[in-house]
Formats: sequence, structure tokens, C-alpha cells
Amino acid sequence: MARTAAYDRIADWYEREFLGGPEAGSTAGNPLALGPLLAGLLGGGGGATCLEVGCGTGIHAAGLRELGWAPVGVDLSAGMLRHAHGRLPVVRADAGRLPVRDDSVPAVVTVMAHTDMPDYPAVLREVARVLRPGGVFVHVGVHPCFCGGFADRSDAEAVVVRPGYLDTARTTVSWSDQGLRDKVGAGHLPLAGLLNGFLDAGFTPERFAEHGAPTPVVMAVRARKAG
Repeated sequence: MARTAAYDRIADWYEREFLGGPEAGSTAGNPLALGPLLAGLLGGGGGATCLEVGCGTGIHAAGLRELGWAPVGVDLSAGMLRHAHGRLPVVRADAGRLPVRDDSVPAVVTVMAHTDMPDYPAVLREVARVLRPGGVFVHVGVHPCFCGGFADRSDAEAVVVRPGYLDTARTTVSWSDQGLRDKVGAGHLPLAGLLNGFLDAGFTPERFAEHGAPTPVVMAVRARKAG
């Protein structure tokens, strides 16, 4: 997750305006619009623990509980966790060094957070470490092919992919019409780098999904740790 803790500076704006404004949940990249996608990939929990890495303000906790999971959150930003405290148990920690025992949780999710993590392949290895054998991991994130500094989304009906897709340098170019990325920047992994990160961490991908139209904004993966 971003070591600069950029979200500390915007946590109140994120909670009250980005998530709470009149258009909240109506745009495909807004986390509030992604509950059904997360639910469809994760499934029911039967009361088991689900660790959310990069939980932010904890907005998915209620949905996870409705699915039968007991959510626990990890995030680097103290400002975001200030809003999350009333929604789920949380701990402040780097996603690349999770304060969780090996093979200890049955499920992990991350939602619209991987572009805030400077070394996401390392995070995937950490997720694999803490998951129980046979455990499930659901990644819901920015679509690597159609969102980023290389993607001109000024016309939603005709997204133009310009040179730069293979450039993994962190950018401050906004892909969101809500202005979030203008404030915190974004990391980028091309599609092959993202999927190879799952394989290198030892995951077996089970399902893929895309969200947003006419050009997807989100790509999601359900993967499982070997039993």
C-alpha cells in the first residue's frame, strides 16, 4: 500500500464526498457499486473470518456480513481507519507485511486497492501466506487494460488506449471522474504482470469477471490456494 499514506490527507473527503456525494455508487469504478460483483465471486462464509486487505473506510464490511463472513480489515492509512473503526475490527499495517499467522484465514479480499500498493506481487505472496490451504482470495481492482495514465476516458463511449500501457511507473493521471486518482496517484500492472503475480504466489485462478460498460473499468479474479 502507498507508503506515503496519501489517504491520510483525504480520508474525510473520501468518506463524505467521494463515497457520500449525490453520485455515490452510480459509477462503475466507485467501490460502492461493486458489492454484487464481490458477493458473486466470494460466496457465503458460514461465520468464518474474511480478511480485507486495504479495507479503507470499511465500506464493504456490511456486505461481507450479509454473506455470512466475519470481516477483519487491514490498511496503512490511519485516516481511513478512523472511519472504519465502527464498521469492522481493524489493524494498521502494510499490506506487504500482514500481521497475520501463516495458513490462518479462510478468505481474503481486496477491493479497488491494488493500484495503491507499490509492489502488488509481494502483497499476493503475503495473501497466499496467510490463507489456509484451500482458502479463497477475491481481487476486485482497476481494469489493467482500460484504466490508467495511458487510457483517455474523456469520452466514455470511445476509450482510447494511448502509448504507456507497458509503463509501470506510478502516475497521478486520473481515470476517475470523481477525482480520486488526481489526489493519490495510481500504480499500474499490465494484464500479464497482474495475472502472473497470482500464479507466482501459488494461486489457482478459478473465475474472472469484468464490470462497467461500454468499456470495463473493473476486473475481478477469484483464486484459490492449493489445499
